[in-house]
Amino acid sequence: MSHVETPPDEPPVAHARIVYLGSVAPHWEIYGDWGDRTKLEAFRARALARLVLLPRDDPQFRRNRERIVRDAERELISLEWDLGLPAYS
Repeated sequence: MSHVETPPDEPPVAHARIVYLGSVAPHWEIYGDWGDRTKLEAFRARALARLVLLPRDDPQFRRNRERIVRDAERELISLEWDLGLPAYS
């Protein structure tokens, strides 16, 4: 299942994909698809610091995910989450 977050007011200046790799650490990878590489690398470092040891089913993941979404909104980075779950109709 993929979930895309975009800031509603201004157009995004970059796009990042956050991918769940599985239950064995490292659990996450963040790919910058387009936009300012410097901004994406700084965002990637902050986001991975919040996710590095958390599997997607950990209760702390939900709180950290919201923090990452808010950080991306501040930086005008659109997000796509790939949690490795099948899409629900």
